[in-house]
Amino acid sequence: MRPTVHDIAAAAGVSLATVDRVLNQRPGVRLVTREKVEAAIRQIGYIRDVAAANLAKGRVYPLVFIVPTGDNSFMHGLRFEVHQATLRASIERTDIRIIEVPPFDVPALVAALDALQGQDIAGVALVATDAPEVRAAVDRLVSERIPVVTLVSDLTDSRRHHYAGIDNIAAGRTAARLLGRFLGGREGDLTVLAGSMLVRDHRERLQGFSAVMAEEFPKLRLLPVLEGRDDPERAKSLVSKALSENKDIIGIYSLGAGNRGLIAALKAVRPERELTVVVHELTRHTRAALLDGTIDAVLNQDAGHEVRSAIRVMKATADGQAVIADQERIRLDIFLKDNLP
Repeated sequence: MRPTVHDIAAAAGVSLATVDRVLNQRPGVRLVTREKVEAAIRQIGYIRDVAAANLAKGRVYPLVFIVPTGDNSFMHGLRFEVHQATLRASIERTDIRIIEVPPFDVPALVAALDALQGQDIAGVALVATDAPEVRAAVDRLVSERIPVVTLVSDLTDSRRHHYAGIDNIAAGRTAARLLGRFLGGREGDLTVLAGSMLVRDHRERLQGFSAVMAEEFPKLRLLPVLEGRDDPERAKSLVSKALSENKDIIGIYSLGAGNRGLIAALKAVRPERELTVVVHELTRHTRAALLDGTIDAVLNQDAGHEVRSAIRVMKATADGQAVIADQERIRLDIFLKDNLP
């Protein structure tokens, strides 16, 4: 049976009020009495329920989410999920602030992180651009004992506490296997559309994708990556140009944003051009394109799960509690037109 505060009081020979003062580090207890209570805690193996104690004290957790602006449908969805979390603030005892920065803008992200130094914050979650300056800024926050969680795109060489996102190398490998099998042994070129290779999630997806293609589908040749910078018009222009200049392209992998532009470019060449297409993130645009046959498969990560996971991790880390790994594992979903939710 788990020891209680009553057991501490009995073992130390003090009142419950005294035990409460020691557990909550309040004044009014003599040193000798405090040491007696602490010795009793160690002796009986009492483990404090920090969450329950914080609930009793009415503690509120100030949290900050740093997310990119821009015309990226998935990031719109991520921001929506953070706003939804603010509606649960009274239940979850959080005070959530959202800071928006331009996408892939390293100086802006560093400035936003550095501005948080010295503030009373229980945790920071950010969509990371992988750059030495960003890693250093994250490390500066961690050195101030502020929990930091990366969202969607990680900073593996930093001191961040947790990553709330999918395994992007596995996602890239999955996309390659789907695309290769859909193409059924055909020979031809594949083009890859990314947002920016400055973000680790895009680089890791490409790494996984390229590895499987080289290992298992040698007849499919990878072309240089097109970087759409999360801009639908730029993505449309890049894809349209690639398709017009290379009639050997038979497949496309969109590993980041820009899917609206990709879809517009595809519709302009259909039905004359037969292309097999795998993309990331289920949005209203990719859903419609999946249903009408413009794209063939969507790999999706649940933005709501990632935001909720980040909140749980920041609160637990602020309290010095362990993170439950299985609860925080983000699943990769594969959607065809037949199994759309």
